[in-house]
Amino acid sequence: MRRQEYNKVVEQFAGNLYGYAFRFMRSEHDAQDIVQDVFEKLWLNRKKVEIDKAKSWMFTTAHNAMINFMTRKDRMHLSDEIVSVERSVDQQRQYEAREIVDKAVAFLPPMQKSIILLRDLEGYAYQEIADILEISESQVKVYLFRARKKLKKQLKELMELA
Repeated sequence: MRRQEYNKVVEQFAGNLYGYAFRFMRSEHDAQDIVQDVFEKLWLNRKKVEIDKAKSWMFTTAHNAMINFMTRKDRMHLSDEIVSVERSVDQQRQYEAREIVDKAVAFLPPMQKSIILLRDLEGYAYQEIADILEISESQVKVYLFRARKKLKKQLKELMELA
């Protein structure tokens, strides 16, 4: 990949990559760090990455970086999140529907969370998601079904608490 191709790929996918990272990390600063790391890794591996596979390579790299980041920082304190959501149920009427869904998405396991974000919020096709996450298309569909089922259950429970 030449410099011009690198610049084109970065310009073309920067917004989508940042959106994916932001929704996953739920932190503007962390999402920016992930995206910058991906661009740096792309530059360092530019001779190995084919231009037509750059998008998939970048999203795969971002996904792996986010999983590693969350593991290192022990960010997934499920019990803390549950307590936080329970406290905020009283204030639920103040939240817009989008914020409630974001909280429910935060409870999903990382793979399901990624698939929900890529499919439902970013609009990627099943095959694109499979390429990004390095799983089969049928696995994407199974994980997506399970994630939507969990979201539905969590949202229903939230509504019953209100």
